[in-house]
Amino acid sequence: MLIAGVDEVGRGPLAGPVVTAAVILPENYNLPWLTDSKKLTEKRRKVLDVEIREQAICWAFGQASIEEIDQINILQASMLAMQRAVSKLTIRPNKVLVDGNRTPDFGIPSVAIIGGDGKEDCISAASIIAKVSRDQLMSDYSVDYPEYGWQSNSGYPTKQHIDALNRFGVTPHHRLSFAPVAKLLIRNS
Repeated sequence: MLIAGVDEVGRGPLAGPVVTAAVILPENYNLPWLTDSKKLTEKRRKVLDVEIREQAICWAFGQASIEEIDQINILQASMLAMQRAVSKLTIRPNKVLVDGNRTPDFGIPSVAIIGGDGKEDCISAASIIAKVSRDQLMSDYSVDYPEYGWQSNSGYPTKQHIDALNRFGVTPHHRLSFAPVAKLLIRNS
């Protein structure tokens, strides 16, 4: 049975898309250290990212844009990005395991597992490659907007990010529907 693990990264940031990954691991893979990506160092995540991509039967990413997040809300955007990741898999799984308390309709059986990124290796693998991918994307965005600190905070509402938002304003990468950004826009209108 082919089981895909799915996880998302980036529900809480004020900037950037939400990124998801879907991963199908082989039965006899050798990937020590698989766990929730948040429990790993950046260095360990990057090493595992390479190993996961090499050893997985297949893997794929999905995204929901900033505009989609603002239009349909972050939960629905996360579900959409998960569907996109699974639909991009080159091999159709028999079942999908999702980190969290709900799962979108994939057209195949799926199960939501709270804390799944620490319990199921395929979800852990998805968590890791999604985090590495999104962190790199935010680091790329920080080249044009270095004052926001996205290369280190990934768009989350850290003090540096909030201070930069108040000082320099909203960028094209900010989620306009998120409270700190929306309040700033109202205050400046």
